[in-house]
This record gives sequence, structure tokens and C-alpha cells, in this order.
Amino acid sequence: MTKIAVIVGSLRHESYSRKIAKNVAKLFPEEFETEFIQIGSLPLYNQALDEDNDVPDPWVTFREKLKKCDAVLFVTPEYNRSVPGVLKNAIDIGSRPMKESVWKGKPAAIISNSPSNLSGFGANHHLRQSLVFLDMPIVQQPEVYLANVTKLLDDHGKINNDDTIQFLQTFVDAFVKLIKKHND
Repeated sequence: MTKIAVIVGSLRHESYSRKIAKNVAKLFPEEFETEFIQIGSLPLYNQALDEDNDVPDPWVTFREKLKKCDAVLFVTPEYNRSVPGVLKNAIDIGSRPMKESVWKGKPAAIISNSPSNLSGFGANHHLRQSLVFLDMPIVQQPEVYLANVTKLLDDHGKINNDDTIQFLQTFVDAFVKLIKKHND
């Protein structure tokens, strides 16, 4: 079984990003398992804690969960033309200590979204910059920027547009192909 970590860049329980992630998780083939890994309780990264061997338990748990995953799906809103601080903090925690990065070599995919027409382009590309540095192969095409997300979800949090579902299936298929290529 191939395990995919799903990291949502929004903390709101009813966030659009979380709803999108739940929809996308259902599109993976049977031999893929998704695990939503929470990032909201992670204390801010402080390198001194790693150096002093005083690592907070939430960091240890987060790092251990990610080590057990084969790939990572990031689903994030855009905050101020970039990624939310909580997501950047999680990336930093997973990347340290440098020689023990939990991200290294794990295939990744990004979905960004926005309630406006801009669709999270800035967040998507800022996140890509970090993932390239972390040596994570990333799905290049199709890129997923979901605009007007408030109109894309029904009252039950389901995507209400068949074309979008088909597009997301194409994205998941590309991610599966990338994962298989890197896990062979």
C-alpha cells in the first residue's frame, strides 16, 4: 500500500482547502491510502530546540508520521500572495535537522485555491520554491489553481462541477505516475 500524506494549509475546520482535499483523496486508486496530517498544533520552529535536543513532542510526532509516507499532497489557500504561515512552519519543522529532512525525495503535488479569481497562483509557486529546495519531485502538469472555490463546492462540501472533477482526476493520475516512477 502506498501512503500519501495530505497536508492542508488552512486550520479552519470547514476550510475550503480541507473540503477540496477530502474530495481529491477519493480519486486515488485502491492501492493508495491517504492520511491527513494535522499541522495546527505544531509549535513555531526554533533551531535551538533541535540543537539542544529539546524537541517538542508535536514535532516528533509530525516528523515520524511523514517518514512513514511515500508522497505528499499539499492543498492550500493563498494568504497575502503566499502560503499560510502554519504551512511554512510545518515545512520548516519537517526539513530539520537538515540531514534528517522528512521531505527529501518524496514526490509531491500542490493544489492551491482562492475564493477570488486569482486562484492561489502565488501560494502555489511560493510552495514550489520550497519543495524544489527540499529535493521533492513535484507534479509539473497539470498545475491546479482553483478559483472561485466558494462556488465550486455544494452545501455538503462536494465539488459540484464534473469538469473540475475530471480535471482533478487527471491531476491525481499524474501524481500517481510520479509516485510510481520514484518508488520503483
